[in-house]
Amino acid sequence: AVLDGVTNDGPALQRAIDAAHRADGGTVVIPAGKRMLSGSFELKSRVTLHLEPGSRLLASTEPADYRNAVFIEAFHAEDIAITGTGTIDGQGIKFMAEELPHIFRPKPWRPKLIIFENCRRVKFHDLTIRDSPNWTIHLAGCDDVVVHGVTILNNLKIPNCDGIDPDHSRNVRISDCHIEAGDDCIVLKNRREYAAYGPCENITVTNCTLVSTSAALKIGTETVDDVRNVVFSNCVIRNSHRGIAIVLRDEGSIENVLIQNIVIETRLFDEAWWGAAEAIYVSARPRTPNGRIGQIRGLRFDQIRAHGEGGVFLAGSPESPLNDVRLDRVSVRLQQRTDWPRGRIDVRPPDNDRPTYAPLAGFRVRHAENIAIVNSELEWSLPKPPDAQTVDRGPGVSDLRVEHLSERVSARN
Repeated sequence: AVLDGVTNDGPALQRAIDAAHRADGGTVVIPAGKRMLSGSFELKSRVTLHLEPGSRLLASTEPADYRNAVFIEAFHAEDIAITGTGTIDGQGIKFMAEELPHIFRPKPWRPKLIIFENCRRVKFHDLTIRDSPNWTIHLAGCDDVVVHGVTILNNLKIPNCDGIDPDHSRNVRISDCHIEAGDDCIVLKNRREYAAYGPCENITVTNCTLVSTSAALKIGTETVDDVRNVVFSNCVIRNSHRGIAIVLRDEGSIENVLIQNIVIETRLFDEAWWGAAEAIYVSARPRTPNGRIGQIRGLRFDQIRAHGEGGVFLAGSPESPLNDVRLDRVSVRLQQRTDWPRGRIDVRPPDNDRPTYAPLAGFRVRHAENIAIVNSELEWSLPKPPDAQTVDRGPGVSDLRVEHLSERVSARN
């Protein structure tokens, strides 16, 4: 490897990985302070890629240097890891064609940064990843994954640059990470192309700080199989278009989700981004007319403190009403922080459903049963809109219980 940050060192890097793999395992090191430019390469079983302090692994901007439009790949591998305090730089800004006031328009081609498919015992520790041109860490059909102490710093105006995407994956632990992304920071999903790998289940996310132009913590929208047994805890969400989003659009179901001890700050962004500054957003509706859809059930929100331009939105559909959702000790402070119109309702996808507007509500409920809002509080920062509602109970709602919900108007900023 030349290690000058200009020469494509991908072939040398792949030879080192292959040699370690043939030796039944080893560590491939990018030396401290060095810059390595590379196109696509594949990590293989029992190999750790270690980035020493001050090192930088740069993604090539030449399409000819890639296969499968992915920078770092792994397939059916075991005991693999990317570690160290160096940086992986996706050079995402170089894949953008046009900068608009609130979003970049990508060029026709841009790679994803990391995809591991059907891998077992996977670790990401301590590194920094920045400026991804597309999804950053995509875990498709993986089992026994630890992501710890990772920093992801993506451009907030680049669409689709998700932070971490566990997809049909199991036994995933994400902890002590800081993520800034121009799409969802952490999103659990089940894409149709990986349906053979089964449910996404047994996922924990804890002790993370998150900033997103879309949703900071999300489940869905791609849900062709079940997502279940999920815990989001002890996280701080700042300056995001949505705090927590649980979105069902396909035939799988979402169930047994516990979300607790979260601080949320939201604000409205351009309508190019999905969302309406909701602290909590839960939505279930078919992706297409007469499409198959599962159900959202068994959600628990506890000890949530939110401040922003949107409240709590719970909306099923006649085809799939929400069931068994409890909000306990949820504090919402509504305050206009931008010049965008208030009361936005955004239920995309489908993408052709443009946002609509309604009187602002602290809690909005549609097509749901067995819903509880208890021991919670709503604060309106001046001025409170004259048509604002505490709880907007819409069509298709049964067994809605509201107990010990306090409300006040405050002059604080």
